[in-house]
Amino acid sequence: MSALPRAADGRVLLMGARREAVAAWLRAEPMAEADAAAVDAVCAAIWEAIYRRCEPDLRRMRGVDPALRLRLDAAARVDALTLAEVRASADGTRKLLFRTDDGAVVESVLIPGRKRATLCISSQVGCAMRCHFCLTGKMGLRGDLGAAEIVDQVVQARRLVDADPALTGGLPLANVVFMGMGEPLHNPDAVIPATWILVDAQGLDLSARRVTVSTSGIVPAIDRLGAESPARLAVSFNATTDESRDWLMPINRKYPIAALLAAIERFPLRPRERVLVEYVLLAGVNDQPGDAARLAGLLAPLPVKVNLIAFNPHPGSDLQRPDDATVERFRDDLRTRGIAAAIRETRGDETMAACGQLGRVGPPTADDPRRLRRLTLAPSR
Repeated sequence: MSALPRAADGRVLLMGARREAVAAWLRAEPMAEADAAAVDAVCAAIWEAIYRRCEPDLRRMRGVDPALRLRLDAAARVDALTLAEVRASADGTRKLLFRTDDGAVVESVLIPGRKRATLCISSQVGCAMRCHFCLTGKMGLRGDLGAAEIVDQVVQARRLVDADPALTGGLPLANVVFMGMGEPLHNPDAVIPATWILVDAQGLDLSARRVTVSTSGIVPAIDRLGAESPARLAVSFNATTDESRDWLMPINRKYPIAALLAAIERFPLRPRERVLVEYVLLAGVNDQPGDAARLAGLLAPLPVKVNLIAFNPHPGSDLQRPDDATVERFRDDLRTRGIAAAIRETRGDETMAACGQLGRVGPPTADDPRRLRRLTLAPSR
């Protein structure tokens, strides 16, 4: 059993840890003299406090002796992140800015919907993928988030909604998408355990159909996600030829379109489930009728649904957003060819909270060129 991570203040971080890891820590440290039943009861109380009530203070746990609560509070802490700022857009979208213990900024986006609210969460600070259309990619990779920091984005967002249901129009936060900062499958050792806590009945108790992990196309990690996680798969596709995808998304030089399509075909699905294919439309680049025809031909044999996203501009970008008529024509062309397709509404762009707008450009502080080179520059065709 791996040791629980520790915060900067030296205390153990309970957020994001599996129950068996928490129980092992309890037996080894604050409850070394207790029997198994007592340890299990306290472990259950910790999970109830953290995930069911989103309680950040262990001294307010229920069903635990007050003296033990104080010992636990001295030895462990709940939150892995500090909520620094909430930025509201006129459309109701909220951009949540968190800080890690070492001062890095992590961004999440709370999006009210028609039936439920969605939280778009981050898996890394920055990103190594360097996708041409994405602001986060221009940051470079600053560092991976741990499972604690990933799960804490959801817990703290739920805490906000519980305190003020008007933030989501009274709708539950029931949908989580790994589509924020970072490439989730570049950090699978944290992302996969986090997905299990999100769906655990004693954890955050989300439906597995409402937890989606998006990837730029790291093929071996797609296979691992399918084998080890309950989450749904989304693939950021964005081009219909290897030449154009190589330019837009350097990961394609390592895992080209044919390999990506094969990974989508292999991915295990529940009944009536589809892989989500995301396609960012860029004016004059990938939004023409020929692109729609090629995309339909590539995807026709596969159980997929296409989400079309009109490009969201950001400072320094040389790309343009297509007009609404072009976006609608592209959707209709796909539908005519039998591909399920929808247009994702742009939300939060006035606060730079829309798709592709998270992060801020600056010199990378933890980028590993060898790591990036292994992923993107070594052809495997």
